[in-house]
Amino acid sequence: MNVLIIGLGSIAKKHIHALKQLDAHVNCYALRSGEHSESVDGVTDIKSVNECKGIDFTIVSNPTAYHFEAIQQAASLKKPIFIEKPPFHSMKNTDACLSMIAENKIMTYTAFNLRFLESLLYLKKNVELKKVQEVNVYCGSYLPEWRSNVDYKKNYSANTEMGGGVHLDLIHELDYVLWIFGQPLEVKKTLRNKSSIDINAIDYANYVLVYDTFVVSIVLNYFRRDAKRTCEIVFDDATWQTNLMTNTIVNMKDGSTLLQSKQTVLDTYSDQMRYFCQAISSNTHPNNSLKESINTLKIALS
Repeated sequence: MNVLIIGLGSIAKKHIHALKQLDAHVNCYALRSGEHSESVDGVTDIKSVNECKGIDFTIVSNPTAYHFEAIQQAASLKKPIFIEKPPFHSMKNTDACLSMIAENKIMTYTAFNLRFLESLLYLKKNVELKKVQEVNVYCGSYLPEWRSNVDYKKNYSANTEMGGGVHLDLIHELDYVLWIFGQPLEVKKTLRNKSSIDINAIDYANYVLVYDTFVVSIVLNYFRRDAKRTCEIVFDDATWQTNLMTNTIVNMKDGSTLLQSKQTVLDTYSDQMRYFCQAISSNTHPNNSLKESINTLKIALS
């Protein structure tokens, strides 16, 4: 298997790890622009996509603000494209990108690996929408501690011009809500960057998604010291509390455990890559194409 990677950062290394679990002999090529880019073991640096021969697919994992140019380069190979979330940081060029993908008949997939987390898969399979009364989704953690030995203010997450912001970084929450509950009738939002971490990107987001018989509230932030990532679903006869960090679901009415998994979030990267590679080998279009993820992005940006 031969894979081109555009953007060789921390997230790309997770995808490389997942690839090597599927194929120990995978050949990874990284498109590098800098003269002094740091080399990565097992990855061959190239300067142009024209150097790619026999590529099976491309991974786009550079900063979000540069995704459009990366997808253009990848599309020239006319091979499937695996795009790290979020697809873009604005709606500019999205129509042009979708047209380019359609014209070249290119398979696309946007990487929302939490769709492979067993607790969320359980919710997807077992939630009866007619019984849902209320949903509360929360994801908060402390951005300055995300990456050790890195000045967080210089990282893309903290900078609007690079495609950063909690509403984009943590778009997973919005994605899985839409995946499980479908499209809302109405969306209201609040986006702010007034916290003590002092960045120019959005550090707090609050979405209210209105459905026919219930409402979903989503709160995201970069400034919570004690990390929390949960999804609470209030039914007419019980309340399910899902902890995404421990991959567990508890029925709060009687304290019973509905699901307790040893699967980690890192495991979901391998599950996701396996799913994508199987879609390529079977020539079937995977869920969460670029077009689908752009619809999610529309709601995130509203």
